[in-house]
Amino acid sequence: MIDLRSDTVTQPTDEMRRVMAQAPVGDDVFGEDPSVNALQEYVADLLGKEAALFVPSGVMGNQIALAVHCHPGEEVIVEAASHIITYETAAPAVIARVQLVGIPSAFGQMSLEAIEQAIRPPEYYFPRTRLICLENTHNRHGGTVLPVAYIYEVAALARRCGLALHCDGARLWNACVATGISPRQYTEPFDTVMVSFSKGLGAPVGSALVGSREFIASARKWRKLLGGGMRQAGILAAAALYALQHHWERLHEDHEHARLFAQILAESALVEIEPQRVQTNIVIFRYPAPVPFAAFAEACRREGVLLSQGLPGWARAVFHLHVDRKQAMEAAHRVLRAVRSLL
Repeated sequence: MIDLRSDTVTQPTDEMRRVMAQAPVGDDVFGEDPSVNALQEYVADLLGKEAALFVPSGVMGNQIALAVHCHPGEEVIVEAASHIITYETAAPAVIARVQLVGIPSAFGQMSLEAIEQAIRPPEYYFPRTRLICLENTHNRHGGTVLPVAYIYEVAALARRCGLALHCDGARLWNACVATGISPRQYTEPFDTVMVSFSKGLGAPVGSALVGSREFIASARKWRKLLGGGMRQAGILAAAALYALQHHWERLHEDHEHARLFAQILAESALVEIEPQRVQTNIVIFRYPAPVPFAAFAEACRREGVLLSQGLPGWARAVFHLHVDRKQAMEAAHRVLRAVRSLL
């Protein structure tokens, strides 16, 4: 079975497991786990921020960021198909108690005009706009990369309007590999950034939230409140650090396999796909209408390929370290066979 549902299905390599088994540990709630501290220092330096906080998941990292940036009843601007508004179980309404404003876009890149129009005027009967969130790369738009010049323009708008800027950078590493731009250059305009270790990098668990020392001190309290304070978490942090130091540069292989998969699909008239839109490790394509996604996914499963659903009417294939070039090609041919079986 070729599993293309997500890059979260990756499992630790043998060397990563060895590093985990030998990791020095302590009580991280007391700030005494040397492996966690080493990871946090490394990530903060890599992203050019003062401090970092290891958290169990990207969702927790994003939600802590919203809770620290905002007061209850304030408003956060996000892209309409972003992970924060789509896949985080309405957590902003429950945890930070904020309202989200979703701005539609073609490729995950909200227009500056739309962002500015969404910022509330100061009349007392409006909620106060507090935060803008960008997602890089953008999951539901097919792993698209935000241009660094665009990010700086949004940051300038945010500063001019007195707003904070947060990056959901779960797949920021893919953006860096695709463009050759350093993490620090990508993250410099942001007040806070969340990055994940358990997707393309292949660590089993964990994300990090980075920002100023003052911000991370508040974030640490929110992590405890949400049940994210782990004790001997160094076993997991060691895996994340190993992944950062050894698996980052190989992400270009996933991008190449995604483009190869997309090109094979594009050579057939059976599905609708724009291979030039494939920028990183995610491929989205339209399967034949009006076939329900569940039926299409089952047909693919019978052929030995697992896919996930993207935007309505779209299927998603995500490439990772357990899928090689040969498997990427084979997966494309199997998907086409599945489509033929439904016609």
